[in-house]
Amino acid sequence: MISAQTVRKYSNEFLNIGVDAAAFGMSKAVVAASKDVNSIYWNPAGLVNIKNYQGSIMHAEYFEGIAKYDYAAFAMPIDEKSAVGIAIIRFGVDDILNTTELIDNEGNIDYNRISLFSAADYALNLSYARNLNIEGLNVGLNTKIIRRIIGEFATSWGFGLDAGVQYKKNNYKYGLMVRDITTTYNSWSFDETEFDKIQDAIPDQNQELPESTEITLPKAQIGVARKFNISKDFNLLSELDLNMRFTKTNDIISSDFVSVAPALGFQLDYTDLVYLRAGIGNIQKELQFDATTETSVQPNFGVGFKYKGIQIDYALTNIGSVGAALYSNVFSIKVDFENFR
Repeated sequence: MISAQTVRKYSNEFLNIGVDAAAFGMSKAVVAASKDVNSIYWNPAGLVNIKNYQGSIMHAEYFEGIAKYDYAAFAMPIDEKSAVGIAIIRFGVDDILNTTELIDNEGNIDYNRISLFSAADYALNLSYARNLNIEGLNVGLNTKIIRRIIGEFATSWGFGLDAGVQYKKNNYKYGLMVRDITTTYNSWSFDETEFDKIQDAIPDQNQELPESTEITLPKAQIGVARKFNISKDFNLLSELDLNMRFTKTNDIISSDFVSVAPALGFQLDYTDLVYLRAGIGNIQKELQFDATTETSVQPNFGVGFKYKGIQIDYALTNIGSVGAALYSNVFSIKVDFENFR
């Protein structure tokens, strides 16, 4: 194995996609209201609301099915004040054609020399949450182990920490989630034999090794939520979140210190059995071909149904892309095992 010494500042972007179709339907504005197994991702402090075993799975597809995005999680209470959870995420593109050996040493094309490989990113989250002695205040912590694989060409390991807080006062809920709080480092190693094939594939191209160290900078999400009782059978949950990156981006609010993208989500439920969701988020300033700037907004929509501890959710979203990108269908299932005792 060989490695390079340069450093890049952005990595692990697959961890910014999100999980749970219910959250996607609300444009991911859930950091304050999240209170189930999916809090492992959104805000681990919400895990203290779990009263029994809970499990969740999700599947989504990127770029018309080229990339697969999968998630599975499990959480349980330890006692009346604390809970733990574990979740795994995979984002991958499979069956990629490896044509580095398509042409042999004599210049002949041999299609039998084509092989297939996968490029996949994995993340394992281990979560702990606790209710503090201050009424309504919960805290949580995530430990992340990251594994990224590009066929036989390159692999990396990464490690990071997330921290979350939730506070409930009267009819309002407040939430704060800080990801990669200590910065997250990924260290890559490259297979020298495989990399030599890439170097030889195109003359005077790919002559230098990619960066071997990636640093994921901290990000924060802060939100406030409130649930309204519309009538005896109908309730409305609303939440406003601010997604912050501590660097300059194309977000609607942007500076050298911090960039902010607001998100607004709504969930209307009928007797806590049927759900209708909508939201707007990913508000960006897009540079046009004529050098002008336009504001783009990503709308999301979702529905859900719960019966005897099984909740099925669907969201129509393009998972973080705006503009001409095709919309994606996201499905998730959550199971509360208390109903099966």
